[in-house]
Amino acid sequence: MAKNLEAARNLLKASLDKSKQVGIELDETGSRLREINQRLVPLEVEFREVYNHRTTYVRVKNQVDCVIGPIAAIPRVYKAIIELEKAIAFSEPHTELFSYLFLIRRLEEGLKFLGSHSLLAIRWLEGVFELFEGDELLMNLKDSSGVLKKLHGMEESCHIQGGLLSNALDKLEIELGKLFALTSSLGEIHAIMERLKANGRLEKCVSLFVEIRVSIAKRRLQALGLDYLDDVKISNNVEIYIEQWSKDLELALKQIFDHEYKLSKKVFEKIGSNIWMTCFARISIESGILSFIQFGNEVANMKNDPIKLLTLLDIFKVLNNLRMDFNRLYGSSACIEIQNPTRDLVKRLVENAYDIFQQLPFQVGSQRQFSPPQDGSVPRLVKFITNYCNQLLGEDYKATLIEVLTINQQWKQEIYEENLLSIQFHNIMKEIGLNLDSWSKAYSDTSLSYLFMMNNHCHFTNLRGTNLGDMMGETWLTSHDQYKDYYATLYFKETWEKTLLPLLTQKGTTSLISVSISRLKAFNEAFKESYEKQSNWVISDENLRQKMRGILVEKVVTTYRCYIQSYKALVEQDSSAGKYVKHTENSLESKLSSLFQPKLATTKYSSSSSSNNNNKHVHLIGKLKNVVTNQLRFTLTAM
Repeated sequence: MAKNLEAARNLLKASLDKSKQVGIELDETGSRLREINQRLVPLEVEFREVYNHRTTYVRVKNQVDCVIGPIAAIPRVYKAIIELEKAIAFSEPHTELFSYLFLIRRLEEGLKFLGSHSLLAIRWLEGVFELFEGDELLMNLKDSSGVLKKLHGMEESCHIQGGLLSNALDKLEIELGKLFALTSSLGEIHAIMERLKANGRLEKCVSLFVEIRVSIAKRRLQALGLDYLDDVKISNNVEIYIEQWSKDLELALKQIFDHEYKLSKKVFEKIGSNIWMTCFARISIESGILSFIQFGNEVANMKNDPIKLLTLLDIFKVLNNLRMDFNRLYGSSACIEIQNPTRDLVKRLVENAYDIFQQLPFQVGSQRQFSPPQDGSVPRLVKFITNYCNQLLGEDYKATLIEVLTINQQWKQEIYEENLLSIQFHNIMKEIGLNLDSWSKAYSDTSLSYLFMMNNHCHFTNLRGTNLGDMMGETWLTSHDQYKDYYATLYFKETWEKTLLPLLTQKGTTSLISVSISRLKAFNEAFKESYEKQSNWVISDENLRQKMRGILVEKVVTTYRCYIQSYKALVEQDSSAGKYVKHTENSLESKLSSLFQPKLATTKYSSSSSSNNNNKHVHLIGKLKNVVTNQLRFTLTAM
């Protein structure tokens, strides 16, 4: 047993002799490690029990074999770290990025080596202290333990704010921000992010990327002139913004946000899909994608009226055309804050559009409370509704309207009826017909009532070749053509054949000068009254207007010519009779040919204009739209 103790003591002395040289090297590491200034001395151990002596010998031998090598490398690594610190201090990432990254990586490796091996040495020394507590030979080793603890803390001190590695990583973040703005050096971006991620700065990379890309996306969006998106008081003129909104949204999705989507994917895809999709979602939201959706909501929340239906269909069509782009860009669960408002908007658009379309016949019927035009022309409401229906049935709206109606029926778990459109438009025109019947009875002058009905039936006849005319069918158009001729005949009979022309065609006493003069005077008075009254009447369609003028000239002037020819014989007998001839044939024809002219060109609605507008988008502008729309808005608001 004594021999065993002596062998252990000899082994420890040999180990401590080697540790003495390690202590010298640690002492030479620099001013920060001057605490190591004594030579290592042999360790002496007092063993309490004979049984434990044998165990101690084995433990010490194993520790010596494992620790001496790593401890000997610590001073050399420390010197290398000092050199790396100097190199990093005199380098900049924007000049030699990859060299800068290489230095940082080597510094990280050195610090980790220094930290881990210092900890290993510290634990070994602590074990030795515990085994040989009280031996005076351990004093120098205790001093060396303090130095090792400082070396172990170097990695942490370099990472804290203001530390060498922290400052170097800060410079990398600045350089990364520049590269995020340029997006042309993905290799450099990935290299920097690798180092930052290795040092626990991935979240900072994400925040920096989002911040810079948001600022760039905002500038690009602002260049489009999107101030109107923030104007919540646009309800009266919203339709003038829809086309611009449509172009801006398409450009924003397909160019601005698509670019950010692809860039986010390239930068962060290797790290994880959740990260890059979250980045893209944040960029989209913070740069203003939801302002486009909010604009749509502002429109959807306006009071219902027919014009709003067109606007709702416009917005739905835009969103529907961009649906694939929306799904591609924002289909991820990370984009839920964009998905939900968009779905809500689509739902509101579909429901409101369906409700307005369903209410159209009622709204048209409710206009009977208003008076018909004083000039007997086609009411603005009738023009508005027929043009409006042509728009809904045109290539710009029909397919969208059918899709909206279909979607709404599906949501209600109902089957879409193919003839739903036809039924609804027939109901609308039926209500217009009932309105016309009611309005015609409001005229105190029967002739004007006939003229009014003639005008409106002509207006419907002119729908031949239009979207609405095709929907209503040839039978419907032909019936209105027949009604037009019917009311034209009634008008002529009531106005001219019944009261005026008989004054010039009575027989039996025309040879008497007094009777003839009396008839002529009566005709003059009646014609003057009729002409002055009908000078304020209007025939809206140009072709019908010319036709009616021709009939009047033919009937009235011909009858007047015959009467004047016989009257001239009486004038020869009594020259004073000539003063009662107020009209020549030409002056009479001129007056008749000037009748029924619209006062404003904007009220003209001819068959030629109807043909030219076939299957084209009809713009509802000017006073016509404003007056009628306000009437309809008033009606719907009062419902």
